[in-house]
Parts: sequence; C-alpha cells; structure tokens
Amino acid sequence: MDSRPARRRQLGMSETVPESPVPPHPAATLILLRDGPEGLELLVMERHPGLRFAPGATVFPGGRLEAADHDPHWHTRWPDGDPPADLAHRVAALRECAEECGLLLSRDPLTPTALDGLRRALAAGEGFAVALARVGAVPALGRMAPLARWVTPEMLPRRFDTLFFLAPAPEGQQPVCDGGEAVGALWATPRRLLAEEEAGRRRLVFATRMTLLRLAGCADVAAALACARSDGGFPPPILPRLVEAPAGPAFRIPAGCGFSPLETAAEHVRLG
Repeated sequence: MDSRPARRRQLGMSETVPESPVPPHPAATLILLRDGPEGLELLVMERHPGLRFAPGATVFPGGRLEAADHDPHWHTRWPDGDPPADLAHRVAALRECAEECGLLLSRDPLTPTALDGLRRALAAGEGFAVALARVGAVPALGRMAPLARWVTPEMLPRRFDTLFFLAPAPEGQQPVCDGGEAVGALWATPRRLLAEEEAGRRRLVFATRMTLLRLAGCADVAAALACARSDGGFPPPILPRLVEAPAGPAFRIPAGCGFSPLETAAEHVRLG
C-alpha cells in the first residue's frame, strides 16, 4: 500500500505539491512565561479540531499580521526612542493572544472589569487599538523579546513566516479561550508537553516542538529570556528543508540557529 498520501496529510500537505513555493504570510507568536512549582511554565492553547491549519494541535497564541498592525499609531506606544523594525509583529502577537486567550501583556495591571471589557470588545469585532483605548490599556510592547523566526517549508500549500516572542506573563490574569480557534489553554513546563506528545496525548507541530526542546533546559523565566536576541534586529529565518539523510528522509534546519537537533526524521515531524 502506498503510504505517501497519509504521510502528506500528517505533514499538513495537500495531495498535490505546488509547482512553485507559496509566499509565506507574515505572522507572530507570543510565548508567555512564568515560574511555577516545577520550574519554567509556558502558556499554550489547543486549536479547534475543525481548523484547516494544525487542527487540534497544541501551540502558542499567535497568527498572521493584519493591516492595522502596521498603523503608525503604534509608534506612539513604544516606550522610548525609535520603535524596532518588528513593531507590527509585536502588535500582532499581543492582539492574537488577547483574541484567542483573553490575556493582555499591558504596561500597567488591568482590573478584572477592564480585562473583561477588552475581551468583550474584541469578541464583538472591535479593532485592537480602539478596544485598548476603550478600557484605558497600554500594551507593553517593550517587554517582548524575539526568540526566533520560523518559516514553513516550501512544499506546503499554507505557509507562514513567524516571529516568536518571549515575555513574562501579566500578573493576575487567567486565560479565557475564544472557543473559535482556541478551545483550551493551560500552563505547563516544556518537559511535560514534550512527554505528553511522546505518549501520544498531545499533538505538536514542528516549530512548537523545537521551541519546547530549546526552552526545556531553562530553569526559570530569567533563563528563558536570556535565550532571546538582544541586537534589535530580525532573527535569521529558520527554514526546515526535506533532505535524504543516511537513515532516510529528514527535515534539516540551519547550523548555528540555536535549536537542536539539526536533523529530525520526517516520520516524527508534523508541519500542520
């Protein structure tokens, strides 16, 4: 029996390979961090099983950039000096986290009433900037630190060029999922999430799994933040490529990217 169709579905590929690579959509992801009783914990959410991309997968909050994320208005929200080149990505990451999980990384603590008002406004379709102004919230754009930039492999029909940001979790807030894209959220250590995937109880796409592997060795929030880039520029893209390794097909990532292993057997990779 030909196993290629099933393998393509596992990778998130369509039944036909595009003649030329589909341009990736700019996207952003926010990894909120906190210190828990067993060490570093991350906020993850479970995607709705009916979604086209990564159905039922455990991921970090995030999504593609929107036109409003590039609005010059956001420049006035940067705390000091010229805003970084990734400002629109930071806005998108905060917006997506607020929409999907009901959490806002804000400059000042939010009252439960203000946070509930923000959630209601976003659920009603109000723009992010308008919703923030309505409740008097100022996003903490300067507290985010870029970790990596993952690009979906070229053979997939849906591709993303995603900046992953790290940030300490806002105090006093609990996740409330939107029920659309996100149907559940939890705080967990990287090691727990990886162990649950190994046991078949959790589905992780490749970039999420590699991020968990990198952060699994961090004892606390401070150690995790030390992994982030501090030069203010865009991280170099990490584009996994399918290669024929001695042991069989594998996905390879660039040397020196900060993640390991550099090669992962294709049979252990989920891309969507």
